[in-house]
Amino acid sequence: MTLGPERANVSTTSAGPVRVVLAEDEAIIRLDVKEILEEEGYEVVGETGRGDQAVELVRELKPDLAILDIKMPGMDGLTAARTIAGERLCAVLILTAFSQHDLVEQAREAGALAYLVKPFQKSDLLPAIEMARGRFEQIVALERENADLAQRLEARKLIDRAKGRLMDDHGLSEGASWRFLQKTAMDTRRKIHEVARDVVEGALTPP
Repeated sequence: MTLGPERANVSTTSAGPVRVVLAEDEAIIRLDVKEILEEEGYEVVGETGRGDQAVELVRELKPDLAILDIKMPGMDGLTAARTIAGERLCAVLILTAFSQHDLVEQAREAGALAYLVKPFQKSDLLPAIEMARGRFEQIVALERENADLAQRLEARKLIDRAKGRLMDDHGLSEGASWRFLQKTAMDTRRKIHEVARDVVEGALTPP
């Protein structure tokens, strides 16, 4: 069962095979999942039966996906998922023997982007993996987009403040203020908002 629509099965990225850290305290299940993944072209770069070690492996190996069982010693899967998702380390898929609604909500809140109820088939695992990866990519892209937007807004505010200071303190027109910022940026090979910051802070004045 996944937390959203299915995606096509893709076991490679432009950089090579999808890299997976697998954390499952039952060795037989871990081996089965590993075999399925490797048969389908995924690369299991790390495996463990402990939640705390799963977080360490993810931080060290920087995989594309972490598959976490909920019940593990050291740290449960939800806590590990919350840490991994919170640090935006990789996509997270939760494995569980339970399917209660409140557990699904906990998985969502922990940052899991898909979950599977054991026992499951290969036909269930692969779409869930790709759903988790796809949603993670969307989240990261959206956050990057929002960060870029915030930076553009901040740059625009700086430029407006700099133009205002050039107009008020140095008697330049708005057009002349803009041309001064633009020419200085070109001459010094800097970005206009960096030049604007110098003007606002009083470190730069027109000749």
